[in-house]
Amino acid sequence: MIDIRKLKELVRLMVENELTELDLEDQQETVKIRRGSETQTVVNHQPVIYQGVGGPAPASGLRPRVPAAEDFGSEPSVDGNGAEGADVDGELIAIESPMVGTFYSAPNPDADPYVSVGSSVSEDSIVCLVEAMKVFNEIKAGVSGKIERQLVKDGEAIEFGQKLFLVRPA
Repeated sequence: MIDIRKLKELVRLMVENELTELDLEDQQETVKIRRGSETQTVVNHQPVIYQGVGGPAPASGLRPRVPAAEDFGSEPSVDGNGAEGADVDGELIAIESPMVGTFYSAPNPDADPYVSVGSSVSEDSIVCLVEAMKVFNEIKAGVSGKIERQLVKDGEAIEFGQKLFLVRPA
């Protein structure tokens, strides 16, 4: 039987040297140690190509479902310009985040926001910035219309596909 102190020392050496498997054999003892799961997960990083904020329109001509007011809880719109009573009846289109990052409504802290509730936007209008890995990415509306609600706060962490604004199409 192997001495527990020797076994602990072997494990410590494995951790220090980032080894996942160790096999030792001599005339009296055989030791085989593995770290992690037996089935290793392979992560394949592929470049992601975005086709715009909203993506292509569905072939059937149907618009994607926009969450109802109750999906957002009872919180008012971020900028407090009275859009909290906006009619969220399925006519609104969401501008979604194309990436994970930090939401910024303006190009710098002293500047006015790109858009606010009531602003008119075109498909190419920049509505915000998303910082991801110290790179500031301009997010375009992807739809023409009027901003009805801003759903996230400045400096807030956002997820891929998270709804940022609700737009009433023109």
